[in-house]
Amino acid sequence: FSLVSAKNTFSIDYKNNCFLKDGKPFQYISGSIHYSRIPQYYWKDRLMKMYMSGLNAIQVYVPWNFHEAVQGVQDFTGDRDLEYFLHLANQTGLLVILRPGPYICAEWEMGGLPAWLLQKPSIRLRSADTDYMQAVSTWLAVLLPKMKPWLYINGGNIITVQVENEYGSYYACDYNYMRHLRTLFRSFLGEDVVLFTTDGNTDKEMICGTLEGLYATIDFGTGLVTEAFKRQRRFEPHGPLVNSEFYTGWLDHWGDQHAMVDAQKVTKVLGEMLTMGANVNMYMFEGGTNFGYWNGADHDSRFRSVVTSYDYDAPLTEAGDPTEKLLAIRDVITQFGEVPSGPMPPATPKFAYGFVTLKKVGNVSSLLDLISPLGPVKSHYPLTFEEMKQYYGYMLYRTTLPRDLTEPTPLISPLNGVHDRAYVSVNGTFQGLLERDTTLVMNVTGKQEDMLDILVENMGRVNFGSKINDHKGLLSDLILGKDILTDWQIYPLDIDGAIVRGWPHSVHQKTPSQMKTDAGPAFYYGTLPPNGLAWDSFLKLKGWTKGQVWINGVNLGRYWSARGPQQTLYVPGPLLRSSLPNNITVLELEGAPAHLQVLFMDRPQLSTTVGKS
Repeated sequence: FSLVSAKNTFSIDYKNNCFLKDGKPFQYISGSIHYSRIPQYYWKDRLMKMYMSGLNAIQVYVPWNFHEAVQGVQDFTGDRDLEYFLHLANQTGLLVILRPGPYICAEWEMGGLPAWLLQKPSIRLRSADTDYMQAVSTWLAVLLPKMKPWLYINGGNIITVQVENEYGSYYACDYNYMRHLRTLFRSFLGEDVVLFTTDGNTDKEMICGTLEGLYATIDFGTGLVTEAFKRQRRFEPHGPLVNSEFYTGWLDHWGDQHAMVDAQKVTKVLGEMLTMGANVNMYMFEGGTNFGYWNGADHDSRFRSVVTSYDYDAPLTEAGDPTEKLLAIRDVITQFGEVPSGPMPPATPKFAYGFVTLKKVGNVSSLLDLISPLGPVKSHYPLTFEEMKQYYGYMLYRTTLPRDLTEPTPLISPLNGVHDRAYVSVNGTFQGLLERDTTLVMNVTGKQEDMLDILVENMGRVNFGSKINDHKGLLSDLILGKDILTDWQIYPLDIDGAIVRGWPHSVHQKTPSQMKTDAGPAFYYGTLPPNGLAWDSFLKLKGWTKGQVWINGVNLGRYWSARGPQQTLYVPGPLLRSSLPNNITVLELEGAPAHLQVLFMDRPQLSTTVGKS
């Protein structure tokens, strides 16, 4: 007589075309949620809503650059505490499908790859390139051992682990790279965990993205289910049907119309897949927010930056509120098994705090002592963000006019080297802008030796396709008339650092600001007085053009009211102080409205056409 310890098992049953959990057939109904896009304060609320919708699993990306922004320094604290997130999911009763990359796409800055990889300009990302693989191995040697105890087979809640991400959509098609990853994943996670790949619904993608020993799954939206699963069957004749990304909505770029996907389409296809016994993950279940500088970008015919809101028209809104779509999805799930009884947790309370009038701090050019404490680097030719080791945000390039320009004289970026937007001033007066792929020339006037300031914005690195080696700043020379501009002073800007330390409120409150609001990059500040509440809100910057907003030192992300579609920024309640003034700082890049007002509302507006969102 021996005591048999009941060990958790999770495996693939190739005979009966399903997963086996502890020896019994298992079908997952999962939703994607990204901890990097939701404040830690709300993780439990969102996970509980997902559980109450009838999901038995969640799917999670791990963004490498979110944890290792500086090479060799990993951060797993606070909003980056991945293990605490897994713990909360476990407590809630949710299994986890983990997608640790190293590349994740996700409409996230550089697809989760750290920008410091670009310090070697010739690096071939997502390939067996030695420098790339060395960095990947070092990172996975930190991340995967942390994940191992969380595997279901080790008593945790991670049932499957994805290797890379839609690799078949990448031009390199490097099997040695995928083999190398398979070896690393196996050596750190063991031989028993189910490893899988996910690829788009085309032959080329499935051919380049799949690898023996990794279970091949597919992703598709509300299109033809049978056809897509037929394709998966060509690559995996036996085993469970899996749609790893069933699209409940879609993303927005600046200048797009706000994307919406009809709830009826979603529920119809979801029902079809579940009837076939397929395992489905809904991408996204809650999208959340690209706070700070974390948004990605696409580059098909031209560079297109992803908006700050990652609402995605998902079943839970950007602020985590249940929608009609969610209730319709829960009704479908109810037909296939137990949905937890009890009420859906309600929407978190929202509050319209009203108008706040801001004051001008000053133009960016006049504040360099405060926002560039290190001072400038002198260089004959312009240096990129990566060469300056400043990977995100803004840098200022300063030189002088080589001669008198009485007539408007073209300032040209002949090699399309402005990545991504440049705001040009002469002696502090704004003269216009250059923009990647769209505006390569503008006119400048001034006198010889006048100060030429070019503030360059990194609008988020490309996260998908062949152009992910996306260097930022001035990548090539600018030509003014017939002169190549040289002898630059390049200022790295630590705007976030200054604001975290209390600037501009700590410095400027004493002086009443009577500055005129002229065009060009400038800072504005104000305070939202406390009213006893710290509820979620939505900040509308009507009449403002484009820029960045901080509240109480936290970078909410970018606004671009002039281009849309997004018109409000999500302000999570936990950022606000209920009994102390709340500091608001705005960097407006082009031109502020005369009224200098911002408005806190109790609902989002994600679409330029009022009433659509």
